[in-house]
Parts: sequence; structure tokens; C-alpha cells
Amino acid sequence: MTDSSDITDALSATDVVRYLSSHPEFFVENPALLAELELPHDSGSAISLVERQVAVLRDRNMDMRHRLSHLLDNARDNDRLFDKTKRLVLDLLEGQDLGDIIDALHHSFDKEFNIHFTRTLLFGDAQKIGGSQAQVVSIHAAKENIGALMKTNRAFCGHLGDTEKRFIFGKAAAEIGSAATVPLVHGNTFGLLAIGNRDPKYYRSSMGTLFLAYIAEVLNRLLPRYLPG
Repeated sequence: MTDSSDITDALSATDVVRYLSSHPEFFVENPALLAELELPHDSGSAISLVERQVAVLRDRNMDMRHRLSHLLDNARDNDRLFDKTKRLVLDLLEGQDLGDIIDALHHSFDKEFNIHFTRTLLFGDAQKIGGSQAQVVSIHAAKENIGALMKTNRAFCGHLGDTEKRFIFGKAAAEIGSAATVPLVHGNTFGLLAIGNRDPKYYRSSMGTLFLAYIAEVLNRLLPRYLPG
């Protein structure tokens, strides 16, 4: 059996000319090849209007290909994010108690979303709220150390102050380059969800917080069921 590469190598310019002469409709049936051809002009650097138009169209074609590729990459990323988020929400809904919900949250953020540091702060009495990875602190201590993050119900992205980092991330505070936080609210603010990254530029003030805010909304509806009234 003759390999296809051997056939290609064996073709000469004469063979190509002979084939195209015998099949004048070839480029009509294969118009995409015309965009790949380069025909230098006899007058050197000067080019005809048609050649210029072809060059422009070729550049636009390449630009559209790149844009389409970028859109497809974004679509694939969004599909993966949706699948991971769906699994997380289902796991949260299946939790039987506070420990199950917090464990599912931290496991997903760590293993699925590759988040460096996750902290869930709950405000209240540690003796009444226990049995989970959540850090329980008094509302007084929270207002004193992270009061600025609690003033609005909106998510925050960027750099935290040293006091805020120590209060939220404890011993890992020195490793936090940037962070994102969102208050947990059900009538009153009852906690704070925080994630951190070692890269100082990872969480920026201009970054969208839709995902974090969405997960916080789910927690706002689930966690109060298991907290003291």
C-alpha cells in the first residue's frame, strides 16, 4: 500500500498544472483554498485592488476565526463552571445538618474549584453552634475586626487589611495575597463567606462576584435552619 505522504511527495509542479488544467472547476468546488493562496505581484511591492481586497478579507477571516475560538473556549469554561456549581448546590441541598452543609461547601471549593483558602464565619455562641468546619465568633468581635465587610450585603474583591486577614484566615493570614468575601444574611447578618488566594492579583476589585454571591444566596436559605433562633 502506498502512503498518502509518498503520493504527495511524488507530485511535481507539472502534475499539479496538468490536473488543474483538466479540472478547471477545482477552485469553484473548493473556494476555501483561495483564502490560503498568496500571489505576488509582478510590479514588486505594488499590489492590485483585487489583491488588496483579498488580503483584507483574509485578515478578517483570521480575526473571525480567533474570535470564534475565543467564544467557544468561553462557552466550554462556562459549561464546566455550571456543572461544578450544580453539583455543589445539590450537595448543599442534600445536607442533613450544619456540618454536612459546611463540609460540602469546603470540599467543593477545595477540590472542584481549586480555591486556596475557604472560611465560613458564623456569628453567635460557639457553645450553641458547633459540629462543623465553620468558625464561630461573636457578633461583637466581628464588628470590631471586619465591620467594614459587614456594612453592605455586597461581595468584596481585593486586598484585606492585616486585622481582617488575621480574623478571617487565622494562621493562614500571611499567605493571603487577595481575597473575596460576601456577608451571609437572613434578616440580619449571621455570617461571612470568604475565599483567599496566594496571588495578590487574583481577586481584584474589578472582578465579577456573581458566583460567590450566588452560593451565598443558597447558604442564606439553608444555614438559618440549623442556627439557634
